[in-house]
Amino acid sequence: MKSIKLNFSLLLLSILLIGQSCVTVKQGEVGVKRKLGTFADKGYTEGLRVYNPLFSRIIKISTQTENLEVGLNIPSKEGLNIYSEVSILYNVDPRQAPTLLRTVGTDYELDVILPVFRSSVADISANYFAKDMHTGQRSDIEKAIKERMMSYLEEKGIRVESVLLKSIQLPASLASAIENKLESEQMAQRMQFVLQQAEREAERKKIEAAGIRDAQIIISEGLDNKILQFKSIEAFEKLSTSPNAKIIISDGDMPMILQDK
Repeated sequence: MKSIKLNFSLLLLSILLIGQSCVTVKQGEVGVKRKLGTFADKGYTEGLRVYNPLFSRIIKISTQTENLEVGLNIPSKEGLNIYSEVSILYNVDPRQAPTLLRTVGTDYELDVILPVFRSSVADISANYFAKDMHTGQRSDIEKAIKERMMSYLEEKGIRVESVLLKSIQLPASLASAIENKLESEQMAQRMQFVLQQAEREAERKKIEAAGIRDAQIIISEGLDNKILQFKSIEAFEKLSTSPNAKIIISDGDMPMILQDK
């Protein structure tokens, strides 16, 4: 009986040791073995990995795209502080995960990424005016910050994919000044449109008046005596075919109807 209990205890202990000596590395992760305080030079990809829990341990790191969100005041060229929420999209290079753990540790977001980001933001944003962060130059600022961060983090095994400036809040006085400027520009554009419409209408009327004038000139030049005599003959012919009684006075050129009965 005692032998059965001993064997059962040994079996449970073996199962427990086996369970503690196995780890599953999932897709999007890399596992790095640390044996007696020393990290291996190569990481493990996805799958079931076995290790000796008495002397070693496997540390897992995500290699997927991570989103680190930060809120901070960004200095501008004119000395203003602009609050912004920023998203830092990054991932860890699986091949350099052992180096990252060896030189930085597992708290690489707090120990490396954030300090490098804050320093890069201060260096880059100080070259731009506050209003530039609300224009198309925002993408230039984001790209410059990313490149500055990559110049330091890439050798650590961290790849910065994007730096996105979000929810930028300008100082109230500057925001009001920018809004007034935009309103003035829009009003100027509306006035320019009205003036262009007035100019086009004036040009249309000018062309119309010129056409009427030219038509009158053509008509007046074309109504000579021969044409008038011809029209007079046509009028006499129409009067002669009319059944009504008429009194006509004429000087030989133009008839004048005084009565038509």
